[in-house]
Amino acid sequence: MTDIVRTRSALRARVLGWKRAGESIGVVPTMGALHAGHLSLVEAAKAENDRVIVTIFVNPKQFNSASDLENYPRTEEQDAEKLAPHEVDVIYVPDPDQIYPDGFATTVSVAGLTEGLCGAHRPGHFDGVTTVVSKLFLQTGADRAYFGQKDYQQLQVVTRMAMDLDIPVEVIGCPTVREDDGLALSSRNLLLPSEARAAAPGLNRAMTAMAEALLAGGDVAALRATAEEAILAAGFERVEYLELRAADGLAPMASVDRPARLLAAAWIGGVRLIDNIAVG
Repeated sequence: MTDIVRTRSALRARVLGWKRAGESIGVVPTMGALHAGHLSLVEAAKAENDRVIVTIFVNPKQFNSASDLENYPRTEEQDAEKLAPHEVDVIYVPDPDQIYPDGFATTVSVAGLTEGLCGAHRPGHFDGVTTVVSKLFLQTGADRAYFGQKDYQQLQVVTRMAMDLDIPVEVIGCPTVREDDGLALSSRNLLLPSEARAAAPGLNRAMTAMAEALLAGGDVAALRATAEEAILAAGFERVEYLELRAADGLAPMASVDRPARLLAAAWIGGVRLIDNIAVG
C-alpha cells in the first residue's frame, strides 16, 4: 500500500530526496472520491514523471454552502485501495492545519477568467481553488500537474494562476472520461439518486446536438433555447448556464469562428452537474 503522508515536513523530506536525485515529480490534486477519471490523470502523470504524488484534500474554501461541504463524499480508505495498483509514490492527505494554519489570512485570486460560468454562480469558489492549488504546488514541488478537462474553467484559471505567480509547474489538461452512456465522470455522481443517474446523460446528449448544429452554422441563441428545453425534458430541474466560449481565454462567442467550448451546469436530483465539449 502506498504511503499516506499527512504533514508538510514529511512530504518535503521525500520531495527533497527526489530532487537531489534529479527525479521529476508529477502531482494529481484531488478532493478524493476517486473514479476512473482521476486514475487516468494518475496514469498520465506516471508516464511523464519519475515520481507521482496524489493529493486528497476536501478544501472548505471552495464550497459555497455548508451542506455541500458536509455531503461531499469522503472515501480515503477506498481511494487508497484504488490507487494501490497504480503504484504512486505518495498519497498526500494533509491535516487541515497543514493547509490553513491558525491565523491564515491570504487569498489567491485570478481576475477575468473567474467571471461568468461557475464563477457567477459560486461566489468565491475559484479563490478557494487557486489558494489551495497554489499551496499544493509549492508543498509538492511538482514539475507537472494534471487536471481533467471536465472542469474546463478551473483548468484555465489554474493555468493562469501558475503562470502569473511564476510557479515552476506545467499544468496539463487531460481528456474528460465518460461513462458508456456519455455522463462525465464526477465524484458528485455518487450523490445522484438512481432515477436522476439514469436521466443525467441527457445533459451531454443535448450539448452534443447543439455543438453539431453550431458547426452547421446555427444561431447560438436559438440553439441554446432548444438545448435547454431538451435538458429539462430529460429530467433536469434547471439549467444554471449553457454557453459558447472561446477555448483559450473563455471569451463569449456569438459564432464558431475559432476553437470553442460549449460549457454547461445543470441541477438534477438535487445535485449540480457540469460538462463541456469542444466545438470546432
